Amino acid sequence: MYGIIGYPLLQTFSPGYFNQKFEQLGLPFQYHKFPLAHIHTLRDLLIQEPGLLGLNVTIPHKETVIPLLDELDGTAKAIGAVNTIRIREGRLKGFNTDTIGFTQSLEPLLQPWHTHALVLGTGGSSKAVAYALQQLGIAFTLVSRHTGAGQLCYARLDQAVLDEHKLIINTTPLGMAPDTEHCADIPYNYIGEKHLLYDLVYNPAETLFLQKGKAQGAQIKNGYEMLIAQAEAAWRIWNEA
Repeated sequence: MYGIIGYPLLQTFSPGYFNQKFEQLGLPFQYHKFPLAHIHTLRDLLIQEPGLLGLNVTIPHKETVIPLLDELDGTAKAIGAVNTIRIREGRLKGFNTDTIGFTQSLEPLLQPWHTHALVLGTGGSSKAVAYALQQLGIAFTLVSRHTGAGQLCYARLDQAVLDEHKLIINTTPLGMAPDTEHCADIPYNYIGEKHLLYDLVYNPAETLFLQKGKAQGAQIKNGYEMLIAQAEAAWRIWNEA
């Protein structure tokens, strides 16, 4: 058995993807949703479901799950967030495949002028994105509701900031179905055709964030390919010898 932990798990890609994969491969496996309101109940889940071999981790547990793990791989340790857990003989090892999925889906779209990025949000997903950008040599600035060390608040985003940052990545759940009428509060009128807007949200296929960027002539990309790539990376991890 495999599964995903998070809360409330109203919208999740993984169960459908993996259960279809298991059926196509003729494997007698199951993949379930395990909505955990509190991460400390993870150990209870493992006792209740002794057949679990691996878990995906999503909002809001990508960071809070770490103290409950026995081991982290190097990438997950560097990022400070986990989205994949391998379970072997009762030991839990954490990995981060978000950065793999993000890099694989973003890299083909990059142009020479995509040298600076704005990363909207400061949660676990933003940490994987920030790590990937570092590996790609792209400077980035985090954007949050409050100004802090190394980050801007949304109110500080003006034409000069958007002129410099031609890559804008939404790592927040804003705009995710069914709450499709909201988007990041940025000055979209300063976006142009050299901008690339990337949204980790995949449902709907075009969030309001992407729609507004597209209307300004920007290139847009949703998170669907990222999800597939990170899921396949998780599958490889679960099957490693």
